[in-house]
Amino acid sequence: MKKSTYEDARGRAISYFDKAGIVLTQKERDSVEVADFGLDELEKTGLELVTYVNTERCCAKELVLFPGQTCPEHRHPTVMGEPGKEETFRCRWGTVYLYVPGEKTQNPGARPPKGSEAHYTVFHEVKLMPGDQYTLLPNTLHWFQSGPEGAIVSEFSTTSRDESDVFTDPRIKRIPEVEE
Repeated sequence: MKKSTYEDARGRAISYFDKAGIVLTQKERDSVEVADFGLDELEKTGLELVTYVNTERCCAKELVLFPGQTCPEHRHPTVMGEPGKEETFRCRWGTVYLYVPGEKTQNPGARPPKGSEAHYTVFHEVKLMPGDQYTLLPNTLHWFQSGPEGAIVSEFSTTSRDESDVFTDPRIKRIPEVEE
């Protein structure tokens, strides 16, 4: 991803936090991360986030999704004998469509990004509005997408090891590569 794209997305994410009344310290504003998952299609597949804390026992993050932006299907596997990440998503602003294993939802609110449909396999929808939350157990396949206004989701979890996430799409690279 180009540095200009990265910086633009960071600025947009910060404006979402401001619009939602979520106060970030200057250090947190400076540390907003942009993930395009190596696909170079940030508007369709991507995520912007700030990590408040990530210790050996717990993690707290804020996730920003631009309108219709998707965090691709993945799971949090066992790492070094430790169970994968258990996480609770709480919608703070906007609408989020979360997909997990279970009965396929008829007339879902979201669809996989065009051209990547083959890499999405779970279609039981959990619609999250502000104040709604859902907990995912370790190693649960899931993906999520924001509604037309975008969304902010608070994530509370056990230790996050994002570099160990297993994505259904083999093209995914979790850690962003930013070009000058």
